[in-house]
Amino acid sequence: MGKSDFLSPKAIANRIKSKGLQKLRWYCQMCQKQCRDENGFKCHCMSESHQRQLLLASENPQQFMDYFSEEFRNDFLELLRRRFGTKRVHNNIVYNEYISHREHIHMNATQWETLTDFTKWLGREGLCKVDETPKGWYIQYIDRDPETIRRQLELEKKKKQDLDDEEKTAKFIEEQVRRGLEGKEQETPIFTELSRENDEEKVTFNLNKGAGSSAGATTSKSSSLGPSALKMLGSAASGKRKESQSSAQPAKKKKKSALDEIMEIEEEKKRTARTDSWLQPGIIVKIITKKLGEKYHKRKGVVKEVIDRYTAVVKMTDSGDRLKLDQTHLETVIPAPGKRVLVLNGGYRGNEGTLESINEKAFSATIVIETGPLKGRRVEGIQYEDISKLA
Repeated sequence: MGKSDFLSPKAIANRIKSKGLQKLRWYCQMCQKQCRDENGFKCHCMSESHQRQLLLASENPQQFMDYFSEEFRNDFLELLRRRFGTKRVHNNIVYNEYISHREHIHMNATQWETLTDFTKWLGREGLCKVDETPKGWYIQYIDRDPETIRRQLELEKKKKQDLDDEEKTAKFIEEQVRRGLEGKEQETPIFTELSRENDEEKVTFNLNKGAGSSAGATTSKSSSLGPSALKMLGSAASGKRKESQSSAQPAKKKKKSALDEIMEIEEEKKRTARTDSWLQPGIIVKIITKKLGEKYHKRKGVVKEVIDRYTAVVKMTDSGDRLKLDQTHLETVIPAPGKRVLVLNGGYRGNEGTLESINEKAFSATIVIETGPLKGRRVEGIQYEDISKLA
């Protein structure tokens, strides 16, 4: 029977079977021949060409092992350098990529029995930086190419030159400052201790322009008047001072700045700004309708999604069931003080806060805003339906 034609089904099937990697135990490194099954490998071992290769290798086995080891090392390091550079990578990743090439040198033909032994050898020879971790051995290629070393030296030289230029500039500025200060007497400041002779004495500041003239007038008047008149003047002046202070205090209390008035108006607007929808994702709500049965009545869930502002997809806390409910069938949940809540209505809508206290008589609560531009503000009198516990 003649040899199969190249385009015959048998020849095509043989080529398809020989594609890709085959089993390592049916590979002959000496002959560089891959067999597809045990029978083929057995026939190859009994062939005359294989016997000749064995006789040739038996004369100097160390030479062949050194050759295969060198080829394996060079190809492995070349792949590591070209594919990963100087990055730290797991040794098994590099090895899997290396053996994907069909014509690679197999490790069982080299002087290393395992990949770990080869990795340790690379570290001892200084070809790579190796380190062991719980996930395995990692390797990092050490690039000793003269061109790479030259570029690194140039970068270091440039950095050093930049630092020298900065130091020179700093020294030049110091020299200019020193020359500018030469010949000038620097005034040393004199520090005195602030002391008060009488503890009961009040500290007053008079910034009026006519202070000198008024003082001169009072001294001239006091010299012309007698001691009784001076006492009367002193008592009258003290009475006027008390009246002016008493009249100024209520005026200060009643007077408000424009900023305070604007803030009060804005606060009033925020309190009155309300919407008819309050559902928000991420809050905990309670089911109040009995149409779903006792299984879900008075049960709590988390709002996962809001549909059309008034409908929510609620995931039950205890059973994990998902229900699509209207907001009329739900109510908010008030947590214990200290827990986080979300404001659902009013001027602070959408802000998160911390529940500080609860007023059961007024059905309201006091919270501290934690997010937004109003962070840290304490808000009182928020109704129960305007806040809900965060999931």
